[in-house]
Amino acid sequence: MASRVLCVLEGVSAMDYTDVLRCLTINDSGSVKSWLRDAEAAEGGLDPKARALARIAALVAVGGAVPSYGAHADAAVSAGATPAEIVEVLVDLVPIVGLPCVVAAAPKVAIALGYDTDDALEHQSGS
Repeated sequence: MASRVLCVLEGVSAMDYTDVLRCLTINDSGSVKSWLRDAEAAEGGLDPKARALARIAALVAVGGAVPSYGAHADAAVSAGATPAEIVEVLVDLVPIVGLPCVVAAAPKVAIALGYDTDDALEHQSGS
């Protein structure tokens, strides 16, 4: 119990990675919520572009919904990512999550980036 209280009171920036892992291991949701709030406001940690790209990768891994891809693709582009870099995330994920998972995510990413894959496929098959 004492370690749980310690996790809630300490911020991520004041903790080393072993403390963070300990808090995650004991499912200390209070610390996680606090870290997420702090991460949005902090200068440290991942930069906004890397954070947005990591979140897109997580969406691919968990089979995220189209609106989620849109929000995080917008955040990535706003943070300086190019559409090519976002698509590169998909390609880089193939060895980790498998091709079927990436293929399932590709149309969602395309929609998020404003690319109509259905229209592109119709023009390709009509050529």
